[in-house]
Amino acid sequence: MKRAFTNILTHDVAATAAFYEDLLGLTRSGDFGWFIILSNDDLPGFELGILDKDHESVPDILAWPPAGAILTFVVDDVEELYRKAIANGAEIIQPPTDLFYGQRRLMLRDPTGTAVDISSPIR
Repeated sequence: MKRAFTNILTHDVAATAAFYEDLLGLTRSGDFGWFIILSNDDLPGFELGILDKDHESVPDILAWPPAGAILTFVVDDVEELYRKAIANGAEIIQPPTDLFYGQRRLMLRDPTGTAVDISSPIR
């Protein structure tokens, strides 16, 4: 395998990319208007694609609201990202909650409706 990444389908590529840039500090490593690639200098090989769901490269059957997937990001401080998410008007599914397996988890939705899990190890 040479490369692997997840694409999020959206009506507003710029706004969805900005959501992940603001919340997680991701940066644009590629911007084609209809497709933006986000990455993180601290995670070589990590990429997140933001793709216009109406672009000709996306089969019509895939242009439905997302379901059955959760994007997970492990961070140092879930509380800091919770404050950012609230400030940015994100839909909070579950505020930061301690879980039995040693993580503190925030669940939210991105602008496309995709479920996002942001977790930190409990110290």
